[in-house]
Formats: sequence, structure tokens, C-alpha cells
Amino acid sequence: MNLINRSRRLRKNFMIRDMVRETKLDIEDLIYPLFIVEGEGIKREISSLKGNYHFSVDMLIKEIEEIRSLGIRSVLLFGIPKEKDECGSEGYSEDGIIQKAIRAIKKNFNDIYVITDVCMCEYTDHGHCGIINEEGYVENDITLEYLAKISVSHARAGADMIAPSDMMDGRIGYIRKALDEAGYKNIPIMSYSAKYCSSYYGPFRDAADSAPSFGDRKTYQMDIANSDEAMREVHSDIEEGADIVMVKPALSYLDIIRRVKDEKNIPIAAYSVSGEYAMLKMAVEKGILNEDVIYESILSIKRAGADMIITYFAKELASKIKE
Repeated sequence: MNLINRSRRLRKNFMIRDMVRETKLDIEDLIYPLFIVEGEGIKREISSLKGNYHFSVDMLIKEIEEIRSLGIRSVLLFGIPKEKDECGSEGYSEDGIIQKAIRAIKKNFNDIYVITDVCMCEYTDHGHCGIINEEGYVENDITLEYLAKISVSHARAGADMIAPSDMMDGRIGYIRKALDEAGYKNIPIMSYSAKYCSSYYGPFRDAADSAPSFGDRKTYQMDIANSDEAMREVHSDIEEGADIVMVKPALSYLDIIRRVKDEKNIPIAAYSVSGEYAMLKMAVEKGILNEDVIYESILSIKRAGADMIITYFAKELASKIKE
């Protein structure tokens, strides 16, 4: 055949394939989620998130040492307190589990970037992400006051970035104002902007002990069918002062990541959530798929337009990237 254009010329060997590769996954793109619990000497595997653990603060330091050796420099912290109440007071306690974890990391490492999840679901006895009224509805505006207190307490403990995940209206502007007034103008906000009310969160809710005790979160998390709404949420968060916007989940919402990338000039994070991790992990362990599917799947998030990826596969991916 007389073909002028032959795409296979640029696929002939690994050298040329590497040269023309359009998307590359770097260790610096990865953010590793960690679950912190009260106590000592605890490293307890999370049954629904095999390969991930609950860490007490002392054991967290050992885990940080390991991920540093792999080149991972960013972590996202989730705390599970001993005691819960209706207003999640342990979330903003100066001696709360996340506050202690931040201080321990900062005492031992000067090159780990600490991002903290800001929400109330792990800390409330009802498992919802805000203050509940008598009708069982999450009160938006009152909740903002508590989210601001949590954010400031994290910043005071030494957090490098705040990541509100509650999906209350107006929370980015409210938190930004609170941080600024408390003297933390240089603490950036990574907003869970397009956080869908997804069925992919099941293993996380087990890990964080954060399942709602009644109802669901459809009155504040996004409808899984909506795309335009995601863009309104992203736009609103940017207007209120978000420095980074997030799409969550990632793999089932690649179209949303791409749309945000095309329409907004702002760094984008994507959270490859617990259910996505569990499915891929199980498929590999059962021999249904080989382990290369993990890299392929996370690479698709980067290709869609994410600048940074929160993933439970961070350690495995870092090892593969270093090979």
C-alpha cells in the first residue's frame, strides 16, 4: 500500500514511544490519603480498603518515612476521634486527632505537604456533614461557622492546605474570611467543588466511620446526573477564593474533569475514591486483570486534565514510576 501517513512509525520501539508520549504520571502528581486514630502502636488494616490502614500518630510517622522514601511528598489526612457529638466538637479541638497528627508530622519532617480534609461527618454522632435541625435537615449557614473553626484549628496546628469536603453553599468564602482574619492568608484552599453523591464511597465510610445514621447526603452532595451544575459549583468556589478545585469521584467523572480543564484556568485535583480502588484491587487479586490496569486507570485521570490525583494507590504507583 502507498501510505504516506503511518502512525505506527512512532510506535516502533519503547524509545520513540517515550519521546512522543503525550501524558505522563509523575510522583509529584500523587496525594496519599491517610486515616488517623487515637491510641498508640496502632497500624490496623482497613478491611474494605486492603493495603490501607488506620494509624495512631506514632505509627503515622513511620508510614510517612516510608512514603518519603518513595518520593511522595503530599498527604491528605482524615481523623477518626474517640468521642463524637452532635456538633463534631473534636473536629476543632486543639487536641483533636488531626491537630495532633499535623503537629507530629511537622515536628519530624520539613518536606511533607500536609492537606487536611475539613468536614464534620467523622466527628458527628449522626454522621452527617453539618449541624442537624429538628426536622433532620442539615442547616447550611450554621454549619459554616463550625467548618471555619475546624479550618482555623488545622491551620493553627500547621496544616499547609485546607480541603473542605462538606458541600455546604458558601463555605469557601466563609472559610477564606476566617483564615484571613486569623492570620492565615497564605494557607490555600482545595475545594471539593464537584463532589457527587456517589455509591463509590462505601469503603471510605467504613474506614472513616462516617456513614450517616439516617437518610443520605443527597440534599448537599451533587446529583450524579448533572454536569452543568458541577460547573456552577466550580465557578462559585473560584469566585469565593478556592485555589484548587476538585472533582470527586474521578474515574466515573472523567468528563467533568475534562470540562473543568477546558472551561476554567485553575489547578484541578481529582479524587480516585475508595470504591474505585477496591474494585481495581479486587480484580487484580482475583487474576481477572493484571496490575498494569492500576497505572492505566490513574493515568486516564491525568489525561482527562487533572493536575493532581488523590489515590490509595499512591505507594504502588510511586514504586512503578521509579522503576
